[in-house]
Amino acid sequence: MNNRVELLAPAGNLEKLKIALTYGADAVYGGVSHFSLRIRSGKEFTYESFEEGIKYAHKLGKKVYVTINGFPFNNQLKLLEKHIERMRDLNPDAFIVSTPGVIKLSKKVAPNIPLHLSTQANVLNYLDAEVFYEMGVSRIIAAREISLRDLEEIKKRLPDLEIEIFVHGSMCFAYSGRCLISSLQSGRVPNRGSCANDCRFPYTLYAENEESGVMMKIEEDENGTFIMNAKDLNLSMHLDEILKSGVVDSLKIEGRTKSPYYVGITTKVYKEAIEDYYAGRFDPDKYYKELLTTKHRGFTDGYLVHRPYEKLNTQKLDSSISDGEKQVYALIDESGEYFFAKDKVEPNIEYEIVIPVGKEIKECSNDIGSIYKKEDRYFIKLNKIETKNGKILTAVHSGNTNPIKLPCKLPSYTFFRK
Repeated sequence: MNNRVELLAPAGNLEKLKIALTYGADAVYGGVSHFSLRIRSGKEFTYESFEEGIKYAHKLGKKVYVTINGFPFNNQLKLLEKHIERMRDLNPDAFIVSTPGVIKLSKKVAPNIPLHLSTQANVLNYLDAEVFYEMGVSRIIAAREISLRDLEEIKKRLPDLEIEIFVHGSMCFAYSGRCLISSLQSGRVPNRGSCANDCRFPYTLYAENEESGVMMKIEEDENGTFIMNAKDLNLSMHLDEILKSGVVDSLKIEGRTKSPYYVGITTKVYKEAIEDYYAGRFDPDKYYKELLTTKHRGFTDGYLVHRPYEKLNTQKLDSSISDGEKQVYALIDESGEYFFAKDKVEPNIEYEIVIPVGKEIKECSNDIGSIYKKEDRYFIKLNKIETKNGKILTAVHSGNTNPIKLPCKLPSYTFFRK
């Protein structure tokens, strides 16, 4: 194991890839739509833009792992081989794969690319881990149902096998994501990347008396019954315990289809938690509080440190709507000179500034507005809303594609929130 754990963040498109790396990720994962378990996010990458992302990461000394973790059918195998060839030529740092057949094909077509075994393979014990290790896998992404104690046993028996775990993000109702509900209801196959998230829907339940034939409706409230809606994973409170074990090589954040703000904040928080642990100043309440600003369905610590029967708080039964304590209003562009609205931005309103890891803010004040510090946080207040081409607006709304001038330059991919 390396001296320091790797932080691995989601890259749903090129912008999110850059945000993840800017906010402290050591590596990112993503792919184009072919054979990836996130077709929606994969469609936001072309081969060309994905190659651009790999080159961008490598210039920073960081890594990109390619998701080829779908479950192919016979009629897709020739296309799969061509896809692996094309991805090989982009020079990524690893393939994430799920099946023995794809492992075999990848070893044949791209023998120089390391293989990481997807959580979809459900590795829960050292025997399965050993089989995949002998097949040529250099890292397993452990099943989300595994315990830290079992990971310790795997590492003890296979010290050269890297172990990656999920620490944050959406949880699947089904065992390690092996779900058929979406296939049955809408024909969208989850294990081929097109899950419709049917577990988040409200359902109506009925109880029937077979003798009388009476059918009774069972309701929690007027919105329906969210019997399969899992809370989101949040292991920030346990990160010291995880790192202290010394068996985990990579901490993974879920969320390729989530917002740029989610990617930035979760990456920044876990990066800070990792650095704080190594510096001896770990503060779990601080991390938890900041993660509450992202959209979430409530938090659970999953199964790594507690077994399922030890608690009954993993389901959110009242609603599937994601909530967060902060609303995002703007995202600064890569130049740092303009912002794009994510919600209604108006003059004379104070917005909090959130910057990437290791960046600094300089206070300023001019006719466009002011950037200033108050207590331990920075804020911005605009005197006017002026577009890049000089047009003055009374306000700017989400969906407006005009770059809006800043009073002074800010770090790339800074957020405004309130």
